[in-house]
Amino acid sequence: MDFSLPAHLEAYLAELDAFIEAEIKPLEQADDNMRFFDHRREYARTDWDAGGLPKKEWEELLAEARRRADAAGHLRYAWPKEMGGKGGSNLDMAVIREHLAAKGLGLHNDLQNEHSIVGNNPFILMFKEFATNAQYERDSEKLLSGKMRTIFGLTEPNHGSDATHMETRAVRQDRDGQPGWLINGEKMWSTGMHVATHCMVFARTSGEDGDAHGITCFIVPADAPGVKVEEWLWTFNMPTDHPRVSFTDVWVPEDSYWGQIDRGLGLGQSFVHQNRIRQAASSLGAAVFCIEESVKYARQRKPFGKALAENQAIQWPLVELATQAEMLRLLIRKTAWEMDRMEHKEIERQISDKVSMCNYWANRLVCEAADRAMQVHGGIGYSRHKPFEHIYRHHRRYRITEGSEEIQMRKVAAFLFGYLGPKRAAFKELAAAE
Repeated sequence: MDFSLPAHLEAYLAELDAFIEAEIKPLEQADDNMRFFDHRREYARTDWDAGGLPKKEWEELLAEARRRADAAGHLRYAWPKEMGGKGGSNLDMAVIREHLAAKGLGLHNDLQNEHSIVGNNPFILMFKEFATNAQYERDSEKLLSGKMRTIFGLTEPNHGSDATHMETRAVRQDRDGQPGWLINGEKMWSTGMHVATHCMVFARTSGEDGDAHGITCFIVPADAPGVKVEEWLWTFNMPTDHPRVSFTDVWVPEDSYWGQIDRGLGLGQSFVHQNRIRQAASSLGAAVFCIEESVKYARQRKPFGKALAENQAIQWPLVELATQAEMLRLLIRKTAWEMDRMEHKEIERQISDKVSMCNYWANRLVCEAADRAMQVHGGIGYSRHKPFEHIYRHHRRYRITEGSEEIQMRKVAAFLFGYLGPKRAAFKELAAAE
């Protein structure tokens, strides 16, 4: 048993740090770009007169940072080698994302919109694992080059955690002698729709409400007739690019889907498992940043003539947070290590409970750490001159999205009590014997 990081990963973290200092920090400091990260950040990032969407200048800055990262070979680190990446493992990504988030706010890694110099693109591995040869031939170049940018259309106005009860339907319909599908429904929180070229639309094609089987993942052009942004949904953390999108009599050709007909839910599970473990690592990193900044401030601040750090009322809450962070780091890295040692499609069947443990606890921890940092810093901590309110507002959403913490705890319980996962067969035998 060896808990040390692989030598190649330690070297790569140092390489990333050097790249940030040489290429990203100067860009962050140029042309008053700090307005996107200091106390002006929410105002500077948001086009308040355009539905609260991100400002063009903000997105152009992020794009330039990604361009530099791509040119240096960092952006596609986690992509499979055969798809132009470096084959970075789940463990690599967990360590990297914690490392970058622990640096605090900056152009190197802005979690509000999943921007990072080491990209998190779960669509790539999902596509590799589930696309047929014909689908790969048709779409891979567009997806890998960035010409195809998709939203993830699973959640609906009336169905979030109960996704298998979705109301969106797709039925077969020929048009002008060509076989195809007619899609009707609505999707919520369709992140990135303002720049998307296509929509991943999960729709029921057979079966009954609640069935995992019978859902298909369609790839619909964002400008197809019948696709409409109904409203841009303003959120706790602005800017917003999460609209409600309607699909009214949207017709697509027969082969406009990824994976297999009626087997689309597996694509959704692939997406969230990659996102959950990596996002858990980011939440851990942000929590560590809040803890460390609070410790520094408590050593420096001297009300009544002595450092805040001498007070146990300050020490103990931070001790508890630091202890939880240390334990969580081990669970995240062990789970990522296990993910790397099994087929991608086995993760759902074997260790998705561990992925859920990491995710819901990390999201809860970072919110507690940000709140505690505000308290330790007092009035200045509550202000936007410190990043804690921003961290809290961003990470609070992850206790709902990617599967609410209640749904993830439900997954853990299903594995624990043998309703799902490796224990299921043993519990079935026990029940039969009784």
